[in-house]
Amino acid sequence: MKKIILSTLVVLIVAVSAEAQIVKPDTLSHWKKKLTFNLNVNQAAFSSNWKAGGVNSIGLNGLFNYKANYKKDKISWDNEIGFMYGFVNNSGQGYRKTLDRILIDTKYGYTFGRHWDLFTSLNFLSQFSSGYKYNDDDTQDLISDFLAPAFVTSAWGVEYHPVDYFKVRIAPFAPRVTIVRDNNGRFDAVDPLVPYGVAVGETTRYEWLAFQLQADFDKDIAKNMNLKWRYVMYANYETIKPKTIDHRLDLMLNAKVNKFITVGLGGILLYDFDQDSGAQLSQVFNFGFAYSFQNYEEKK
Repeated sequence: MKKIILSTLVVLIVAVSAEAQIVKPDTLSHWKKKLTFNLNVNQAAFSSNWKAGGVNSIGLNGLFNYKANYKKDKISWDNEIGFMYGFVNNSGQGYRKTLDRILIDTKYGYTFGRHWDLFTSLNFLSQFSSGYKYNDDDTQDLISDFLAPAFVTSAWGVEYHPVDYFKVRIAPFAPRVTIVRDNNGRFDAVDPLVPYGVAVGETTRYEWLAFQLQADFDKDIAKNMNLKWRYVMYANYETIKPKTIDHRLDLMLNAKVNKFITVGLGGILLYDFDQDSGAQLSQVFNFGFAYSFQNYEEKK
């Protein structure tokens, strides 16, 4: 109990000792830079004679996102690094992961119209640590790990950006490499033969001829409220069927309670036939501290 209370106090002290948002415009630079950091904690504790029942628990999750976008004349170069990680520790169950993502994305563009760019991009997606499926008999099965899977996608095509907060990438040529580290049968709970589309005994799968569409939306839809979503569709020309087309939607709605505190509600909807024949859904609710720094003013 004391450790739980102490952990909560530490998080609150960190929250109130920092400036929540810093904006320092740099009108001479061709770079727009923005750093965002979120730290959220949840905790529950009960005395031994609490008759309503309950489980002592503490949960923590954090988000780090950094964007650096360059624009001069017809040349643009957009970069993003995003990390997410979270866990919950329930009494009697130990630590269990709740969030885990590594995202690195870079895109080079050349403007050829008012709202159109030619572009090439490189994207990396994976996770930090092992993921498990927890069974009713208190056993657990390994279903993922660092670089298992990981996806590296190179996309070539055109980007449509009618407004600053909305962009669509259309890539008729988008080769992708799927990586499954130590693919020696340890992911039998996913598929005993081809987990994540990579045959057991192999570590990579190459999809050379493929199409990718990516749409990004990031806008303050009301005072102190921001909506951000990203949709990605991926289709391999060689195996193209409705059931083999991958879809992923990431959505997050954040609202500022005051200078230091934010509330967020979001989730991920994923369909990837190589992972599961059904749709996968992840949901998260955050309440905690947020910090951001940027060198430009947001357009209203």
